[in-house]
Amino acid sequence: MNAMRTILPSLVIGVALLVACAGPRPVPPPPPAVQAPAAPASARIAEQSVDAVIYHNASAETHRLFEQGYELARFRLDINLAVPHDLPPAVIVDVDETVLDNSPYQVGRAAKGLGFEQGSWTVWCNEARAKALPGAVDFLLHARDRGCEVFYITNRNQEERAATIRNLATEGFPFADDAHVMVMGSSSDKTERRARVAADHYVALLVGDQLTDMDQRFKSRVPGDRELVQASGIQDSLARYFVLLPNPMYGTWMDVVTGRVDSLRAGNKQKFLEERSH
Repeated sequence: MNAMRTILPSLVIGVALLVACAGPRPVPPPPPAVQAPAAPASARIAEQSVDAVIYHNASAETHRLFEQGYELARFRLDINLAVPHDLPPAVIVDVDETVLDNSPYQVGRAAKGLGFEQGSWTVWCNEARAKALPGAVDFLLHARDRGCEVFYITNRNQEERAATIRNLATEGFPFADDAHVMVMGSSSDKTERRARVAADHYVALLVGDQLTDMDQRFKSRVPGDRELVQASGIQDSLARYFVLLPNPMYGTWMDVVTGRVDSLRAGNKQKFLEERSH
């Protein structure tokens, strides 16, 4: 009996300890959240350009702007051809976003969160499947019928030249040949190539999507600078001899604000907006 009295308290204590141990255990705190890596700069830039790419690729407004631009080009050309000139007349046009539409390339890159890249651009050019922009073929056929040679001064490179000629010919452009397609050499500056045409031609009109397709002085700008467009002499030449077509996707106008280094572009855009916000 005495042994039982000794065992019972021990059992009670043991059961109590077991119950205590079986109770809820403290839940360890969750591990700290892992921050997702920041999207690459190229992806952020591609995302920021989506609206412009869609506008250029799909809007009826862009279609009409090109038609309207080439209607103006025809009007200007006919006026300028009526001016007495001793040399045979010529028209100079840019290629990309002036006569050929590369927005499908931009759409494909943006869909992947990517921006411009030289290797993929060369692949696109060499596929030779860009379509003619509205009004471009009809205008240049009109220029040919008025006795003008057509020169395509482009900053595509030598590796892209043969396919560019083939693309232009497939789309029905006149003068799509070695003599009239002038690609980029060591510099993107088109001044020397324009001068070669002007040496033995009366350049009756130039058409492009960048102001530098008319005058390289527009390359050196500061953000928001519009004074050069209104400068005497240049303003008159722009009005009489140059037709500017829309390109909201890329160009000197954007590089002036953002620079050309992807890692800095998003920040430079934000800075530009903050400096001009009210």
